[in-house]
Amino acid sequence: MKAIVVTDPAAGTAGMTLVERPDPDAARFASLSGASYGDVVVEVHASGFTGDELEWPSTWIDRLGRDRTPSIPGHELAGVVSALGYGTTGLSVGQRVFGLTDWTRDGTLAEYVVVEARNLAPLPGDIDFTVGAGVTMAGLTAWQGLFEHGRLQAGQSVLVHGAAGVVGSMATQLAREAGAYVIGTGRAASRQTALDFGAREFVDLQNDSLAEVGGVDLVFDVLGGDIQQRSAGLVRAGGTLVTVTGPPEARPADGLAIDFVVVSDRAQLGEIAQRVRDGRVRTNIGTVATLDDAVAAFNSTRRRKGKTVIRVRP
Repeated sequence: MKAIVVTDPAAGTAGMTLVERPDPDAARFASLSGASYGDVVVEVHASGFTGDELEWPSTWIDRLGRDRTPSIPGHELAGVVSALGYGTTGLSVGQRVFGLTDWTRDGTLAEYVVVEARNLAPLPGDIDFTVGAGVTMAGLTAWQGLFEHGRLQAGQSVLVHGAAGVVGSMATQLAREAGAYVIGTGRAASRQTALDFGAREFVDLQNDSLAEVGGVDLVFDVLGGDIQQRSAGLVRAGGTLVTVTGPPEARPADGLAIDFVVVSDRAQLGEIAQRVRDGRVRTNIGTVATLDDAVAAFNSTRRRKGKTVIRVRP
């Protein structure tokens, strides 16, 4: 099978190489001696890639901390189940699925991937594979940050940083759909995009005063650093700052600061898929490239807007 591999953490996306790797051995995979319980093989139709993924330690090591290079990056996928591991239940061969793969195993920038069945959800037939791959990471991150960790309720206010970005635009839509008042932030050029995704107000972080936002119930942070520190002071008593940038550098005076790592969740993926089908949320996909063109797409010198999705099969 064709696959993108990386071998050098210092090389970044420039170190990506398209190679031939062995297909998963379906016969051995289905045997008691050859499979991990709960695994399936997925024929990948579309794959997503997160920009800072090559900085994650899990990209280079397995669950026991051993080097696993050359590694196949990518963790977001949509495709079709092609084989079931011994004892696997809940999915069937030929079923359309989408979800996230394990961080410490070879990923989805390949024609096939082995993934735990519990990390996948059925992908409805009227959702394109490109959309399925493009909504997975962003949708789950936004859902978990807003509702699981941020406990957002209708009528509350939320400050969404990077509201025109891939994750921020999904958080903006989900929060607005849940009945929250959304204030988005970003660059001046992103104002209209953030408003189109559902923000009621927009703060230009380069020219506007963040302090003028006033108090909010929830801050959804994808930036960290100084922006996070200034945002902590905006959280009302009992409110929450949630971040995906690592341990919080600042905490609200009378609230919570929570950092989290997104996990795949079948029920949440189902909720997100239903909202996509209903038109309540839309993906923020920028570039769609083939697997043959993936390395060039990830190394483009142009500023990328939206998610880059690799269409592995036509």
